[in-house]
Amino acid sequence: MPADLLIARNPDPDSSLPFLVRIPLGESGIVVKSRAAWPRESKVYCHRADGWPADAEIVERLPVRSCSRRGPAIDLVLERARENRSQLVITRARGREMIFWQSPRTSKQARPAVRVPTARASGLVLDVLVDTAEKYPYTFGHQQAGTRRQRLPAGDYAVELDGRVVAAVERKTVQDLVGSLLSGKLTYALAELTALPRAAVVVEDRYSRLFALTHVTGARAAEAVAEAQARFPSVPIVFCETRPLAQEWVYRWLGACLAELTAAQATTDLETTFSSGPELPPPSPPSSPPVAAPARAAGAVPGGVTRIRAWARQQGLVVNDRGRLPAEVLAAYLADADRQ
Repeated sequence: MPADLLIARNPDPDSSLPFLVRIPLGESGIVVKSRAAWPRESKVYCHRADGWPADAEIVERLPVRSCSRRGPAIDLVLERARENRSQLVITRARGREMIFWQSPRTSKQARPAVRVPTARASGLVLDVLVDTAEKYPYTFGHQQAGTRRQRLPAGDYAVELDGRVVAAVERKTVQDLVGSLLSGKLTYALAELTALPRAAVVVEDRYSRLFALTHVTGARAAEAVAEAQARFPSVPIVFCETRPLAQEWVYRWLGACLAELTAAQATTDLETTFSSGPELPPPSPPSSPPVAAPARAAGAVPGGVTRIRAWARQQGLVVNDRGRLPAEVLAAYLADADRQ
């Protein structure tokens, strides 16, 4: 069994995967085509290769400490201090095999281990209304909020102002989001949400999951989301990576909406609290600008340019033998002609 991880350039110029990776698994190792030489920033897409070329251009040769398969995953540990652990995951999506090469760093980016804050939303302790049809509702156990179950006119979670629902959130998984958009069910729900002062849809997953669904193509799923946003721009669709993050977003957003609408209500009659100013006279109608008389060129004057030059010299005015006549000479000639 080969003891090194070999990375070479893919000799196929038409391939979109520029690297070949030979993994020391089994007696002869396995070969995949890869989009990158190591999963540093994000998961790397891979595909089965036909084989390892005899004249492969080796880019890196990395000693391997261990390589083992665990179900559909291949765990790889290199003999180096940093960037030494990675995993190849073999899965199926849209009816075909897909291979992803990931590292602990890229896995954390996909499912971030973040600590949810406990501070109040907009300084408020919220009373969140939960729709009775919600089967596994958010409890807001880590947030400063209480919950009450009741039938909501729209959405799954809401807050009230003066006994009226003013902001609501519809919760969806990514599968439910796409399915309800394609069936038209969510379209009616979005129409109901637009009747509220504030409304939103929260999705308990990443946007990239739209392109990894089994029964719907990524293009169709993304198109359905885009069309919903274009049709109902007042109801944003927000993607949160995990259920706890989605719950945190709902809590913060409902608190911000309640604070904003409360402040707007408190300033409804703001103009009446100021002293009134003097009454202003009605504006005078705009005057029409004077129409200037059309300019007359020297060539259009009876006698033409030659007669004007002769007249100017008789009057003691200096004019050139050639070129344009000065405007003041032409004006003086026309004025003299009008007097006669």
